[in-house]
Amino acid sequence: IPLTLKELGPEGARLTQKRRLMEEINTQAQSFYAATLKSSDGRAGREYLAKRGMTEEVIRDFGLGYAPEGWDSLKRHFSNRGISLEAAAELGLLVAKPQGGFYDRFRDRVMFPILDRQGRVAAFGGRIVGAGEPKYLNSPESPLYSKGRQLYGVPQAQEALRQTGSALLVEGYLDLLALRVHGIANVLAILGTALTREQVRLLKHLASRVVLVFDGDAAGGRAMRRAFPLFAQESLPVRVLP
Repeated sequence: IPLTLKELGPEGARLTQKRRLMEEINTQAQSFYAATLKSSDGRAGREYLAKRGMTEEVIRDFGLGYAPEGWDSLKRHFSNRGISLEAAAELGLLVAKPQGGFYDRFRDRVMFPILDRQGRVAAFGGRIVGAGEPKYLNSPESPLYSKGRQLYGVPQAQEALRQTGSALLVEGYLDLLALRVHGIANVLAILGTALTREQVRLLKHLASRVVLVFDGDAAGGRAMRRAFPLFAQESLPVRVLP
């Protein structure tokens, strides 16, 4: 197969280097959160996951972690390793203070790494463990992450999707993980937003049919009704599990 090679040029090389830096920062953050969950500082996170019925296997396979309560735990971790705090803020892991400096965006939260199709950490979702709002907090849009174009759990589900040809689509991280605990592997989740046509196109690449497993309340019903035209536009068969 003949391959055509194209020079990136200075700007392309700069963007590629920046992307690799951001991927490394997200990887470092995921390792920090996972290690914290196992440490004495992660007790609240472990208790929450145990209460939700999560197994060690699911915690490991999905790289779950815990962001401690402190305002600068991740920031100090990055500083000690010479990681750019400005780049970490662009990814949404840190927040810039008006008077200068940075603080951790995610605090006292169970952390859910969001992986791209190649298994690289693109972003994070965090579920608060103690009191406070919002209940769920997601990474903002970045060069690595667009919530309307990605789905949660793709790398972990790809083999099951290939074998079954079908995908169960749920609304949240814990909905997905609860099914994984019971051995259901061909499941994906949307990312805290209404389903988009781009996500349906991604589903079409992964499966030949989809089953919606949304909440049975009024909001879940509205979400399902809004989703049907998107599947029709992409000619992707869809059913609903009542």
